[in-house]
Amino acid sequence: MSVKSIGVLFIVPLVLAGCLQNDAERAAAGAAAGAATAAVVNGNVLTGAAIGGLAGAICDDVNICN
Repeated sequence: MSVKSIGVLFIVPLVLAGCLQNDAERAAAGAAAGAATAAVVNGNVLTGAAIGGLAGAICDDVNICN
């Protein structure tokens, strides 16, 4: 997988996270995106889901997705 494709996998969830209403929705979207990204790059899906979920939950608190 190219670097460009991997970059898109990280940027798209951040853009879409701004459309979600609360931390739980953003965490769920982040977990799904993290798991999908990990699966595509042959990483650990559970770790990807955990990192994505955490990023989704805090993205509005650090002014990334609001």
